Order: sequence, then structure tokens, then C-alpha cells
Amino acid sequence: MTDQSERMPATTAPAPRPQGERRTWPKSFADRLTEPRPGLRTLVRAVRECVVRPPADTLRQVPLLPVDPGPLPDAGPGTLAVTWAGHASWVLRVGGLTVLTDPVWSRRIPATPARVTPVGVPWEELPPVDAVVISHNHYDHLDAPTLRRLPRSTPLLVPAGLGAWCRRRGFSRVTELDWWEATEIGGVRFGFVPAHHWSRRALTDTCRSLWGGWVITDPAGPRLYFAGDTGYGDCFARIGRAYPGIDVALLPIGAYAPRRLLKAVHVDPEEAVQAFLDLGAAVMAPMHWATFLLSGEPPLEPLTRLHAAWDAAGLPRASLWDLPVGASRVVHGTPRTPRATP
Repeated sequence: MTDQSERMPATTAPAPRPQGERRTWPKSFADRLTEPRPGLRTLVRAVRECVVRPPADTLRQVPLLPVDPGPLPDAGPGTLAVTWAGHASWVLRVGGLTVLTDPVWSRRIPATPARVTPVGVPWEELPPVDAVVISHNHYDHLDAPTLRRLPRSTPLLVPAGLGAWCRRRGFSRVTELDWWEATEIGGVRFGFVPAHHWSRRALTDTCRSLWGGWVITDPAGPRLYFAGDTGYGDCFARIGRAYPGIDVALLPIGAYAPRRLLKAVHVDPEEAVQAFLDLGAAVMAPMHWATFLLSGEPPLEPLTRLHAAWDAAGLPRASLWDLPVGASRVVHGTPRTPRATP
């Protein structure tokens, strides 16, 4: 189940969409699903079988999850700094901007046990936030209590159909994008790209808003891809062709078990490595693990399997930034390859 906008990335650079424009969207994006959602009977069976939480005897691994918070690095124009706050939340310093991805600073989110590692960056240590990018509206990626901490003038970049939710909460600079569209803030380009996932926050709003990832480009510096949540598919190769020269790819590696439920919407560690290869990126930084225990794999298994898949692919260890929660890395200088900007 896929439509023309997923199959056909732009071949020429469209003009960036204006900030804050009001747009009309379809009532449903269900035609963008790559596979049908599991039915209620399947979900109930999974809960009864206790396959949506790690085995109890593996919870002793929780104290071993990597946490090593440090100060946020300085990063001016032409420099990219990434700091993992946990789960899919990153503090990005790109093109002189401070950008948050899917910010979740709450200890708890609905229907999920409390986070098992602390937030990697205390809120009071954040510099002024210049933009927030949201991948989709699931509670572990769109956290209302965290957004309430932001000034309502903060630019929010969100998937198509999610703008009304943000405006109802008082945000005045909300920009909604469809796949392969882009906007700009301070000269930095934010492109919204496809993912194999879905959206819902209540019983009656399934697929009423879109889902996807973001490619963030500093024209004078590095380019970053933030995948959000996604299953594996040919979207990664298309993104790599549309956005050549990705310097850092932030890719999920957790919340993948049981596969009969989650394969369509969450990559496992081996698929994440293949996605990295499809993208043609220089560096991979794993995310979406070691924060909330959302699924059935043991807490440390995602990183163990990632290392094994990385070694099996013969990839250089220096190209894997398996950061502890709270740690940072910095990329200096000009892009590694010439690039076109969709």
C-alpha cells in the first residue's frame, strides 16, 4: 500500500515551503501504509502472551545500559554536533541552530513503563531551541508535557496533518510537510522523507497524520538524516539517492520483537545496518533503545546484535557512533561529497 508521493522523490529542487502556512490535507493517510496494521485480535494475543515486554529474567541488564552524560559541545556554522538525550530525542547543533528531534523529557509516557535511563541532557542546560522536528505522533515521539516547556513561538516542523494538534496547544509557528517537501530556517534546510510506519494517538485517529524522517542540511557543512520510527524498505535507497552525501544517519535499532507484530514498522539491528548501507551515509548513530522498554527483546540485545551485524558487514568501527545516553559527537568542516538538494 503505497502511493505516488512515496515512490517518486523530487528530481529537481523545489522551493522551500514557507514557515507557518496553513494547508488542507486529506482526512486519512492510510494509503501511505506499506502493510496493513495488525488487527485487534493479534494485539490482544500478544499482550496475553506477554511478548510486548522483555523477559523478566533479562531485566537485570537494565543497570548495564550505557549512560554517560556530558556537557553540550560548542558548534557554530559549518559544524554538526549530535547529543543523544535518549530514545529518539537528540540535541542537534547544526548551521548555528539548536534543533530537538522528537523531544521526550518526561519520565513516563502513556501505556509504557517509566524510562529506565535518565534523560541525557537536563532541560535547564539546553540553549535556546531554534526548531523542533517531529517524526510522527506516537506518544514516545510526540510528548505534550515536554513541548509545554518550550516558548510557544518555537518553530515546530511536523508531518502533514499534525499542525492542528500543535496549534491547539498554542504554538504559532507550525509548518506541516508532505514527503519530499522541505522548508528552511536560518539557511538550514529541513526535508521530510518517507518512512514505513503509521500514526495514532487515540482510538479514532489512526493515520490521520503522516509519519516520516528528516534530512537536515547545512549548505556550508554536514548533512544529517533522522529516521524517526520505520520498518525496513526501499525508502532508504531512495532517500540516499535524493540526498547524496549524508554524513550522519540517526537510525533506530530497538523495539523490534516480536517480529510478527513489529517487522513492518520497526527495523531490527541487522536491518538498520542494511539501511545505513542503502543510504550511503558516512556514520551511523543508533537510537530508539536503552530508554523505554517497549517490546519483547532483552534490554541489551539491540546493541549486541548491532555490533555483530556491523562486523559481519565489514564496516569500520570508527563509522559507528554507539553513544551512551547523554554523550555527544561533533563533525567539523565541509560536506564529504558534492550534493544536490531536493
